[in-house]
Amino acid sequence: MASISSLGVGSNLNLNDLLTDLTKAESQPLVLLQKQQISYTAKLSAYGTLKNALSTLQTAAAKLSDANLFQGIKATSSASDVLSATGQATATAGIYTVDVSRLASTQSLAAAGVSSTKAAVGKGTVTIDFGTISGGTFNDASGTYSGASFTPDAARAAKSIVIDDSNNSLEGLRDAINKSTDIGVTASIVNDGGASPYRLVLTSKETGEASSMRISVAGDASLQGLLNHDASGAQALRQTAAAGNAALKVNGIPVTSKTNTVVDAAPGVTMTLAKTGTSTLTVSRDTSAVEAAINGFVTAYNSLQTTAAQLTKYDTEKQTGAALVGDSTLRTIQTRIRAALNTPQAGELKVLSKVGVSFQKDGTLAFDASKLKAAFADKQGAVAELFAGNGTTGGIGKQVSSLLDGFTSSTGMISAATTGVETTLKSLDSQYTATQSRVDATIARYKAQFTQLDLLVSRMNSTASYLTQQFANMSSSNSSK
Repeated sequence: MASISSLGVGSNLNLNDLLTDLTKAESQPLVLLQKQQISYTAKLSAYGTLKNALSTLQTAAAKLSDANLFQGIKATSSASDVLSATGQATATAGIYTVDVSRLASTQSLAAAGVSSTKAAVGKGTVTIDFGTISGGTFNDASGTYSGASFTPDAARAAKSIVIDDSNNSLEGLRDAINKSTDIGVTASIVNDGGASPYRLVLTSKETGEASSMRISVAGDASLQGLLNHDASGAQALRQTAAAGNAALKVNGIPVTSKTNTVVDAAPGVTMTLAKTGTSTLTVSRDTSAVEAAINGFVTAYNSLQTTAAQLTKYDTEKQTGAALVGDSTLRTIQTRIRAALNTPQAGELKVLSKVGVSFQKDGTLAFDASKLKAAFADKQGAVAELFAGNGTTGGIGKQVSSLLDGFTSSTGMISAATTGVETTLKSLDSQYTATQSRVDATIARYKAQFTQLDLLVSRMNSTASYLTQQFANMSSSNSSK
C-alpha cells in the first residue's frame, strides 16, 4: 500500500489519520482470521505431541505382548572363575553343586626338529582325520602310544592338502595347513633352541576325545617320516597335549562333555567351564526384564496422562485454554485406553492389580514389584498369559498395542483429526488472501477519494482566497475615492 503521508496537505484536513482508522476497521476480519490460524496451528502441533506420547506407550505395550519376555531364567554361579551359566525358558529352578575335575582339551602334536624353516621337507598329499584313541599305554618320555587303537569320528570326513614345489618347506607346510580353513587343524612353528630347533606343531581346533588326529602321507619318504602319525601304529609326531572331554559332577552325578560348554547337565542350563574347581549353581526365575518392561509401560502411560493434562489445561484467570481443551479425539482415546486396561482377561490372572499394577485417584498408574514377583514365582505362565495372551486370545499387552497402533496409524484417529485441521488451515489461508485483497481494494478506493477531496478543497480554498483578495482590492479602491 502506497504512503499516504501527503493526504490533507491541500485541504488542511486530517485525512491521513482518518484513512488509518478506516484501514484498522476494514482489517478486523483479517485479525479474526489470524487468531483462527494461530489456534488451528497450535492444535496441529498438539496432535503431533499427542501422537508421540501414544507411540511411546505403544512401544512399551508391544514389549509386554512378547511371550518370550516372561520366560526369563537366572543362573548364578558362586564361583564365576570356575564356571558361568545361562538359563533357558525350560530350566527348572533349583540349586546344583558342580565339581569340575577336567576341562575339555585339544590335541597337540610336535614334529621332529629341522635346521631351517625354508629347507625342503618333501612333497606329497597330507591327509588328516579325527577320532578317538583308546586302550594301550602312553609314554610320557617319547610322547607316543603303544598298543592303542584309533576309532575315526564318523561325523567328520578326512581332509587333505597338497605339498608341492610352491610350499615344500616347513613354512610352506604351516601356511598350507592354516589356509585350509576346513581341515580342522592349526599349525605353528616353535624354536626349541636345539641343534635342529624348528619344530612344526599341529593343534586340533576342536576339543574332546574325538578330536585326536591321524595323519597319513602319500608321497616322498622325507615328508612321510616327518608327518605320518597313527596312535595305533607308526607315530612320527610327539603328542604334547591329549584331546580330552570335560569331566564334572553335577550333584554327585558324573558328566562328560566334548567341549567346555555343557548343555542341559542341569535341565535348561548351559554352563561354560573356565577352570577346575567347585561351584554352587543357583537357578531361579528372573523377573528383572518383566519388571523393567512393566515399569516402562507405567511410565509411558503416566507420561501420556501428563501430556493430555497439559494439552487440555484451562487458565480460569486469563480465561484461555490449551490447544485441545474439549477435544473429542483426545477424550475418546483416553477413555478407550483406560477401558482396555480395565478389561478382565480370560486367564487365571484376569486383572493388572494381580501383578501389582493399579490405578491411582489422579488417573495415573502405580506398580508394586513385590506383587509381580509373588505372582511370577507361583504362576509364571499365568503372568505371561495376562500380558501376551495364550496364542488364541491376546493379553493386555497385545490388546493395548493393537489399540494404540490404530490410533497412530496413517488411517487412525490422530491422522483423521490432523487431516481435518490441515484442511481448515488451507481454507483459512484462502480466506485470508481473499479478504486481504478486498481490504486493499477498499483502502485504495478510500485513498483515491480522499485525494480527490483534498484536491477539490485545495482548489476551493485557492478560489476563496482569490475572491477575498479581489473583494479587498475593490473595497480599497472605493475608499480612496
